[in-house]
This record gives sequence, C-alpha cells and structure tokens, in this order.
Amino acid sequence: MLSMDTKAFKRSLNNSDNYHRKGFGHEDDVSGQMQSEYQSDLIQQIRDSGYTLTRGNVTIRLAQAFGFCWGVERAVAMAYETRQHFPQERIWITNEIIHNPSVNQRLREMQVEFIPVDGVVKDFAVVGQGDVVILPAFGASVQEMQLLNEKGCTIVDTTCPWVSKVWNTVEKHKKSSHTSIIHGKYNHEETVATSSFAGTYLIVLNLEQAEYVARYILQGGDRHEFLTKFQKSHSVGFDPDRDLERVGIANQTTMLKGETEQIGKLFERAMMQKYGPDQLNQHFLSFNTICDATQERQDAMYELVDDPLDLMVVVGGYNSSNTTHLQEIAVDRHIPSYHIDSGDRIGPGNRVEHKPLNQVLEVTENWLPDGAIAVGITSGASTPDKIVAQVIEKIFAIKGAVAIAQS
Repeated sequence: MLSMDTKAFKRSLNNSDNYHRKGFGHEDDVSGQMQSEYQSDLIQQIRDSGYTLTRGNVTIRLAQAFGFCWGVERAVAMAYETRQHFPQERIWITNEIIHNPSVNQRLREMQVEFIPVDGVVKDFAVVGQGDVVILPAFGASVQEMQLLNEKGCTIVDTTCPWVSKVWNTVEKHKKSSHTSIIHGKYNHEETVATSSFAGTYLIVLNLEQAEYVARYILQGGDRHEFLTKFQKSHSVGFDPDRDLERVGIANQTTMLKGETEQIGKLFERAMMQKYGPDQLNQHFLSFNTICDATQERQDAMYELVDDPLDLMVVVGGYNSSNTTHLQEIAVDRHIPSYHIDSGDRIGPGNRVEHKPLNQVLEVTENWLPDGAIAVGITSGASTPDKIVAQVIEKIFAIKGAVAIAQS
C-alpha cells in the first residue's frame, strides 16, 4: 500500500475554505472573558513581590515560569472564539483542548462536545457534514484530519506551532529516508499525531529504551525481542535490522529537555562509532524541537528546588506530561511533593488527595507540617493562574486555622 503524501494533504487543507488556523476576529471579547475566568490578582501580587509571599507562618515561593503557555492560551482562546463565531452550529473537539479538567469542563458548559471514545478508538460517526470540529493544542493525526475533511466539516486547528514544528521535522526525516526516533509516550495524543506524519518511526520513552536501541545499532541483537519490546511503538512493517541505518531525532514537546538532548547525543555517538565521523551526516539528523515553554518551566523548577523548601506542590492535570515532568524534578531532589489537579483536592482540614509519581491517587493526612513552612508552587503549561491561587489560599487557610487552634 502506498503511503500517504501527508505534506501534500496538509497543503491542500491549508487552502480549503473550511480550514481555520487563526481566530475569527473576536479577540477582544474573548480576552476579557479569559481574564475573568482564568487570571488571578493574588498570583499577580506574588509575581510583583519577587515570586515570594509570606502570610503568617507560611512562605509561598512561586516558580518564575509556570502555568498557561502561549500555545495553550492561544488554543483556549481559539476555542472560545469558535463558539462565539458559530453560535448555532454543533461544535466538537477531537480530544481535551489541553490537559486541564477545569478548562475542559468550561468548554462543555459552552456546549462544545467531545468526540466519544470506545476504549482507545474515537467514534467519528457522531460528526455530521457542516459540524465544526476543533483540533486541540496537541494536534490530531493526519488520518483524523482527512476523515473530517472528507465529511465536509469546518475544521478549527488550534495545534501549537511548536508541535507543528516537530511534524515538519519528521517530514524532513521521511524525505531523506531516515527513520524518526521519537522521544515520547506512544499513546500520548501529541505523539500519535506526530507519528502519523512520519514515515518509518520508532518511539522511545526514555534514555533506558534509547540505550537498548543504540546497543542494537552497534551490536545487533534478537530481532523478535526488539519488536516485542516496542510492539506498540513503531511504524507498520518496522524492521530493526533494516530501519536503524539512518535515523533522525524528534520528540514530544513536553518531555524533559535534558533527556531528549541525552538521547540525541547517544544516537549521534552510536552512528559516528558505526559509520565514522565522515559519514555521520548520511546516517544521523537532529533538529531542535524542544518547546520553549516546556523548557522555561523546567528551568524555573530547577531554580526553585535549589531554595530551602519544606514541600513542593505541583498543580496540573494528572494526564499532563509536562506537569508530571515537573513533579519528577521535585522527586529527584527528595522534596516531599504533591501533584494535585485543583484546590478541590485539599481539605477538609489538613489533608490532601494527590497523585504520587507513576502511582494512583492517594490521601495524605496532616500534609502541612507544624510551625513556619516554605512551600514551593509551580503548575503545568495547561493550568490557569486562578487554580494556582485557589491552592495557595487553601494552604494559607489550613495553616491559619492550625495556628488559631494552637494559640
């Protein structure tokens, strides 16, 4: 079967009257609405105070980059504009607009419907001709775009330009017959979309998996074992003995910057060792596809955990990859840390329902220690300031109540 010319399809889609990648001229209305729903005077006050605020015996230290990134803000604003521009039409979204429960709930209240999912398969049968369909910030697979285009839908594409940049990278790999090695989670919607634009591809989750692949490149190995290990993470017909001679690096934009860079250097060394420095450019391609916003939030987190902290609170959706990576940084520093998706997880009393790294939700009692405490706070790129403010107010309230009870 001939592979699809994804570049030509995207070009034709861009020229279609039913495809929109910009807003609809309602920016001022939407800006006011988003400001009232998502921004916070308290957070602005903390920013203005050098990202530190002390109330009673609680000092809050806020990361210097956190919360809504430009791509997320743009996607949410476009979704709001779409509802305003198409007041009567049925509007769908192919996935969560971003990984934040409160923002997605707000869209449901605006009668934006989510494509139903049966297991892992989306049921596009519910979408009719003339319906409006929003593609989320993570993007959508080229097959989904093609299906919606054939159905005669109006497509509003809020894909983050940083994600589109990765798609362009795997297109370059494909053009030069390089296998795309994608650092990401095979079932994450962004990586699903990226791999749909790739030719031959292999998805590696972490440095450990990348090292396994590099060893296979240099030493060979058990082909069956390799394909079993990566059974859900490669293109159809992938053959490690054939398809690892020429590789290019790409990534899910929300992965840890440092790990993506290590993986790139690992494969560069492996190819240099196998084919010699003079042949490296024939066998290895690398472009910088690390998202600025993800990098800024990770850098700010590293800076924050250098301060003396009694505990760390990471606020963001539980299925948010960039939020989880912020939590990893705290865990690596052995700082007691709590990943919560909203202020509703705190209380009643001095208790918190949180998600330890790579585990299920659990409840911790007396999570805020007695006496004076310094609490580090950050949030993922999909988290509104207002949610962070609710978390901070709850921490102040609990410590204030404890102080009163003890006096």
